[in-house]
Amino acid sequence: MFGKYVKNIKRQERLIGGRKISVSVISPLNKPAGVVSALLGLLKGMLLTLSYFLRPWKIVTKQYPENRAKLKFPQRYRAMLHLIYEPSGYHRCTSCRMCEKACPNKSIKILSRKGEISGKIELDRYIWRMDSCVFCNACVQSCPFDALEMGHEFENAVYDRRLLIFTLNRYAGPPASVLLKHEDQELRKKMMEPRDRYGGPVPLNGTAMPVVEPLSAGENT
Repeated sequence: MFGKYVKNIKRQERLIGGRKISVSVISPLNKPAGVVSALLGLLKGMLLTLSYFLRPWKIVTKQYPENRAKLKFPQRYRAMLHLIYEPSGYHRCTSCRMCEKACPNKSIKILSRKGEISGKIELDRYIWRMDSCVFCNACVQSCPFDALEMGHEFENAVYDRRLLIFTLNRYAGPPASVLLKHEDQELRKKMMEPRDRYGGPVPLNGTAMPVVEPLSAGENT
């Protein structure tokens, strides 16, 4: 669209702040050309509206919440961070902290522990701050084990922002690559410890975080 103005650009010197500055001045189109340009723009907009009127199945606006049951999102849509779990129910996270380092605004905090049985460093708590996350996907891209993904759960409004800071992992312990090496199911259970969503050092469990106050003792959630 800018191309039609190229021929009307002139270089001039203007006195700005007591100094002569070289500037580019665009001369307006003549009146007939301006009228034609305006009418063409109006016609394009009307044709687009008419095309949607004649082909309602092409409308891109989602009729939410009426279409909640059949609502679909593009594969790359980002709304909620998840740990990926294998069909066995074990996650892939090795607590390497690569995602924590890649996060541009410190929305991820990894707590590690040394396994009593494996003797290796393993995931204790994966704390995610959805309240400050910009959904840049840097954590997912930086993970060397493909242990993270962005889900499509977009209905996340809350009245208390402390609800947006929580633990992602369902258990503390080794990843699937370690647990599946042991055929003894009882041994696997001993290597794992349950983790709840709002347990650990999060505001709803009494821990203060930047700009988020902890929950007072005895206060109802």
